[in-house]
Amino acid sequence: MLCLFWGGLHTYAQKKEPSTKFGFYFKGKHQKSARIPFELYANLIVIKIRIDKGDTLNFILDTGVSSFILTDPTLTRKIKLNYTRSVNIRGAGDQQYVTGRVSVGHSLSLGFVQIDHTSLVALDQDILQLSEYMGIPVHGIFGHELFERFVVNIDFSAKQITLTEPQYYKEKKRFGTKYPLVVTQSKPYIEVTAIAQKSEIYQPLRLVIDTGAGHALMLNTSENSSIVLPDKTIRANLGKGLNGSIDGHIGRVEKFKMGKFEFKDIIASFPDSLSFGSKFTYDSTASRQGSIGGELLRRFVLTFNYREGYLILKPLAARYKETFEHDMSGMEVRARGTNLDEYHVTYIAPGSQAEKAGVEVGDQIMFLNNKNFKNLTINDIYNQLSKKQGHGIELFLRRRGELKYVYFKLKRVI
Repeated sequence: MLCLFWGGLHTYAQKKEPSTKFGFYFKGKHQKSARIPFELYANLIVIKIRIDKGDTLNFILDTGVSSFILTDPTLTRKIKLNYTRSVNIRGAGDQQYVTGRVSVGHSLSLGFVQIDHTSLVALDQDILQLSEYMGIPVHGIFGHELFERFVVNIDFSAKQITLTEPQYYKEKKRFGTKYPLVVTQSKPYIEVTAIAQKSEIYQPLRLVIDTGAGHALMLNTSENSSIVLPDKTIRANLGKGLNGSIDGHIGRVEKFKMGKFEFKDIIASFPDSLSFGSKFTYDSTASRQGSIGGELLRRFVLTFNYREGYLILKPLAARYKETFEHDMSGMEVRARGTNLDEYHVTYIAPGSQAEKAGVEVGDQIMFLNNKNFKNLTINDIYNQLSKKQGHGIELFLRRRGELKYVYFKLKRVI
């Protein structure tokens, strides 16, 4: 499961021309709302965006990113970029910062929605490697400006986002339950959350709603936090941030509440303070305890109203009661090749089911449970490897030009 983390980034506004539209707007003259389809990969929302009448590109929708960031450096050969300055971007990870360059004067199109005269931040290197994680070409991330401009409804069941002009949005009881939302430094915080660890007493939390993270729950166990690691955890690489890898632990929290909604045995990530918490001292980390990501959010229909300061939650009946599971094989798989349709094993956890069965780093998956790799997606593989304890995994692997067969059963490790 992919978990992405990055810090906020702001670009300076350009001088406005009197007769030109700035910021997001609907293309229709009297349009009050618009619907945008999306796809879900590794619990992340992917929206198609067209830049300067060029190719249609894949962008991740992230509530906490305040600029349009191009994460794929190869785009610099396809898009005419007008650089004005360089920037150092701080975020989560084991590096101090990542470098990028700001390009001005671009137009972006999202179906019936347009944004003109905006800036792009082009990263100098593909530190996130999003395409390998998600199995599709991923070109960038964006988010805050869209949520700031419109009332945003995200329906994970229909895979559709509805944008509405705030002055025309009419809240109705059937839309779900409303909770206060506070937006600070481009990040939306919710304070009606709590966890119970090793007791029945709930501990209140202040969490970021993070559509740019694939995990269910991320909790900060820094020195000034009362959150503790569960008794049973596994050491893991939790994903990547703008400044490199995020390492830490994964474990289960007995109970978690978000408003009136309660979850049991939810899987939580506990990043190392050196690679996560210490990077956000400038962002009031001391007053927040973590974040809620896509694995939990996808169980609801979400409505964000930044201007009025609330979030509406409506549970999806088919997903709300799903159990929280983590990879039970012990192997990490990434998409490679020109078309991202070759799946290679990049890590094997010591003592895991995959290691015991003889899987090796570098193996290429040719068949997974009788399904040819050409008919697989990275989502299919993730789903199979975290399906349920005892589920059989049959693999045909290509290793140094030879075909190898392995079989094992999934086993819960947390």
